[in-house]
Amino acid sequence: MDPFTQVTGIAAALPAANQDTDIIMPKQFLKGTDRQGLALGVFHHLRFQAPGVEREDFTLNRVPWREARFLVVGPNFGCGSSREHAVWGLRQWGVRAVLGTTFGGIFFDNCLNNGVLALSLPPAAAARLLELAADPARCRMTIDLPAQEIRPETGDTIPFALDARRKNALVLGLDPVAATLEEADAIRAFERAHHLANPWLA
Repeated sequence: MDPFTQVTGIAAALPAANQDTDIIMPKQFLKGTDRQGLALGVFHHLRFQAPGVEREDFTLNRVPWREARFLVVGPNFGCGSSREHAVWGLRQWGVRAVLGTTFGGIFFDNCLNNGVLALSLPPAAAARLLELAADPARCRMTIDLPAQEIRPETGDTIPFALDARRKNALVLGLDPVAATLEEADAIRAFERAHHLANPWLA
């Protein structure tokens, strides 16, 4: 995974509640397991009114939000099925973080396991970010993960909390397998000691 330290970019406001994983990645894009071409599927039914014909009124089809790196979302974002393709597609499309109050639990974990920072923020902080993200003149911001701060170019500073283990994995660009392998020496030492204490298991 790409490390996440300081990322600067455009934030787009998607305030609707309960946008499920079928909205984020419709089922017709789930046919493959190689993750190719999923950027096309992201919000496909909201982005397109016909094949290749964009809906002009959809936020992510408009300047400057076409280049959004961050999504500021409504409550219960990513609810519904567990499809990891939704996160793979967001990442392919260029999204590095989703910011909101509440998320579908599996979606939240899938984000963090695939290099997309998902943050559950207090309602007041999320409301402020939605306000800024909806304004083309004020929607650019920086997320500083080591400092645990969101810094819009308006001068606001919004702190956030994140589990230290997940933060470390994102900063170092470690997926769950790579994070586990960081402890390989300790795992092997445990196995040796366990087999010595229980030789019938060897």
